[in-house]
Amino acid sequence: MGELIEYRSNGGNASGYLAIPRSGTGPGVLVIQEWWGLVPHIKHIADRFAAVGFVALAPDLYDGATTTEPDEAGKMMMAMELEKAARHMSGAVDHLLSLDATTGDGVGVVGFCMGGGLALWLPTMNAAVKAAVPFYGALPWESVDPDYSQTDAAFLGHYAENDSWATLESARELEKSIRAAGKQVKFHYYPGCEHGFFNDTRDDVHDAEASSLAWNRTVSFLERTLQR
Repeated sequence: MGELIEYRSNGGNASGYLAIPRSGTGPGVLVIQEWWGLVPHIKHIADRFAAVGFVALAPDLYDGATTTEPDEAGKMMMAMELEKAARHMSGAVDHLLSLDATTGDGVGVVGFCMGGGLALWLPTMNAAVKAAVPFYGALPWESVDPDYSQTDAAFLGHYAENDSWATLESARELEKSIRAAGKQVKFHYYPGCEHGFFNDTRDDVHDAEASSLAWNRTVSFLERTLQR
């Protein structure tokens, strides 16, 4: 359904995967990759959003690099230039809003793992982001400390009970901090699930029931928040 594209990013070029619904128009949603890179799973999620009526763009934050090895993925994540990633994401927001296919004056962002952390950060940098959905997102970079008073976005989070990376304790503290900033926020916690439970290419952690529930909650939230 989708295709690889190039778009402008603060004077330079960036690439990503764009999926447009069959209807031709819909609200815009950014899909932010896990630490594996812009792999087929992330492209498939963009296609799924398009299938339910959204214009979805997944920016390539690793400039084409991908991996299936956790150790390598961790190194790639920590080596990622955060300022460049921020430019690529904000450029993707601008590109989405420039498309005739995109309706409304704001977009949503949905991120997974590393991308979940970036989805928590992006609304504090770009006022056009009206909705943020982190899936087991955490912020492992010391230089990233979002100020949630600087956004009017609404937040919906999905976190796993047995997650040693984005732990339940840290997720609950994060939810409290967003609420304390006066923002609309609701985090869901999934009993018995592992980090990455939404990734249906990983049989070791995928949970079909929790994934279906999280997906339906996400679509409803984005439709409501972006006023589809």
